[in-house]
Amino acid sequence: MAVETRYARTSDGTYVAYQVIGEGPPDIVLVRGWISNIEHEWAEPTLARIDRRLAATGRLIRLDRRGMGLSDRLSPQQLPTIESRLDDFVAVLDAVGARRAVMIGLGHAGGTTLCAMFAAVHPARTAGLVLFHPSARGAWAPDYPWAQTDEQFERYVELVRGSWGTPELAAQWVRGGAPSRADDQALIQWFAEDQRLGGSAEDALALSRIDRETDIRDALRSIHVPTLVIARSDAHEDGSRYVADCIPGARYTELAGQDTMALAGDTDAVLREISTFVDGIPEAAAAEDDDRLLATVLFADIVDSTARAVELGDRRWAALLDAERDCLRGLVARFRGREIDTAGDGYFAAFDGPGRAIRCATTAVDAVRELGLEIRIGLHTGECEERAGRLRGVAVHTGARVAALAGSSEVLVSGTVKDLVAGSGFRFGDRGRHRLKGVPGEWPIYAVEP
Repeated sequence: MAVETRYARTSDGTYVAYQVIGEGPPDIVLVRGWISNIEHEWAEPTLARIDRRLAATGRLIRLDRRGMGLSDRLSPQQLPTIESRLDDFVAVLDAVGARRAVMIGLGHAGGTTLCAMFAAVHPARTAGLVLFHPSARGAWAPDYPWAQTDEQFERYVELVRGSWGTPELAAQWVRGGAPSRADDQALIQWFAEDQRLGGSAEDALALSRIDRETDIRDALRSIHVPTLVIARSDAHEDGSRYVADCIPGARYTELAGQDTMALAGDTDAVLREISTFVDGIPEAAAAEDDDRLLATVLFADIVDSTARAVELGDRRWAALLDAERDCLRGLVARFRGREIDTAGDGYFAAFDGPGRAIRCATTAVDAVRELGLEIRIGLHTGECEERAGRLRGVAVHTGARVAALAGSSEVLVSGTVKDLVAGSGFRFGDRGRHRLKGVPGEWPIYAVEP
């Protein structure tokens, strides 16, 4: 069927391709994992049937995220952060006039990861969340043994570089994710074409490295919208159950089969589960917890402020403090944050993404130094409760404690922040594990390096 492709422009000028089919409410955003091309997907009969069935449930919105398909390609100098990729969703929702939507992520890697992050960061725009075979971390760890080891990933890199877009690599993908269709030559040929039309081998590897470096485990506990996690029972997907266990109130459903791709196996059973879930979401459900969201908090304070105040005297110190706050306010606005509070010589702001918060912090250190002051900054990403424009919760206290550890002109971040900025190009120095006053456990702390 012919469906018009349109483009939405994000806040940073990136053009994102999208298609709309069907009528709402509800609005449904469908995101495939990793490589996609929304026009070429119509050539795969099972994917086309999935789209038509979902469009019968609501207004279906599909998009090619930046770096793939018909959307703008990646810049080798600046790979996308999580928040910039979430901006793709926001831009498309705004373009089609959708206030909130059910986010559906299919398959491992970027699709389910980004849908989950969108629900955590933008609860007011998320009516519900469906994750089919999701993952929370890209790299193997002792407490997350379901991801690729370093050796497995290196073999994968060589395979992609040597065989991208070929029937041989496509056949391997099908055997791994859709074994029930392993002998389907039409599907193998379609996958080979999909690789070539989705992006180059280097595009694919860049996205793979971003996903591999990403860890959203801490963020999962900040999701409070109705959530359904689906996995096939014979696929040995302990990682999917792990994700469901981490999301408060999530419903976990196992269906018969071994395919981890939705386009194989009993697709009708998957669609029935999704349709039943979407139909059962109360219209006001997502609004109940709009006051809880995932945010990156920034705390800054002036180094040796008391000594400087005594040195300058009250009037000159007040003028310098006003100049410092004006500088910080301008930078926070520039990087799309918002001021939350000021107290004494301290400054508290919040951002909807850690990458923008880090850029604001590093820029602020240099800008304030030009005023003749040194500041220290701490950043943490976690669940906050918002009331009357104020943020509170353990994440706020954690951010303040991280800032207290920082030295002059230093930006420190929690391990959570570091895990969420894969692909950003930031470099970090390990500052060890610390106990933060009033906050349970030990926290890995990192310094942002030039």
